[in-house]
Amino acid sequence: MERKHIRWGMIGCGSVTERKSGPAFWQVESSSLECVMGRREEKVKDYAARHGIGCYTTDAKAMINDPNIDAIYVATPPDSHLEYALMVASAGKPCVVEKPMAVSVEECDAMIAAFESAKQPLFVAYYRRSLPRFEVVKGWIDQGMIGTVRHIHWTYHRPPNPDDVAGKENWRVNPAQAGGGYFVDLASHGLNLFQQWFGDIRQAKGICSNQQGF
Repeated sequence: MERKHIRWGMIGCGSVTERKSGPAFWQVESSSLECVMGRREEKVKDYAARHGIGCYTTDAKAMINDPNIDAIYVATPPDSHLEYALMVASAGKPCVVEKPMAVSVEECDAMIAAFESAKQPLFVAYYRRSLPRFEVVKGWIDQGMIGTVRHIHWTYHRPPNPDDVAGKENWRVNPAQAGGGYFVDLASHGLNLFQQWFGDIRQAKGICSNQQGF
């Protein structure tokens, strides 16, 4: 395939786009962030000005269907991913959505089906598999340096978020917005790494409890 320049449109301008993923769209070779969309005009206008983005809008549909935009990155909370992704699929363009992919398995399946029908790729932003330290681990596994892996045990702990303790609004613990809370938002990175290293997960089950009452 001939390498081409990808002109991105970005939906959402929250903290994830400031530090983690946003800069990559305008810093990576053969990629540029042409337009950013946000629901609040004042916020999206400020974002575009600070990052030197020539276009901003509050109209997602207009940006998605802009012929000067090749692909869309959706950087909003999970409850809006399905709506935006279906719009992108309808426009016949590639899409990257932030993780978690959506608020339910049914929504994820609907997104996958839409992009399969449109014959366009749909990606979820699991970037950690490309970090150097994890590539080293993958190399050890692929080369058999640690033998045959028969079992994985992974324990993940984190202290309560100060905003949760204080009772402040936080979309990550709002079921309507987040679906699965911190587990789906953060632990999914580890599960994604295990899929890359060892293959698709065939069965899953879990137990959920709210031990601290937040």
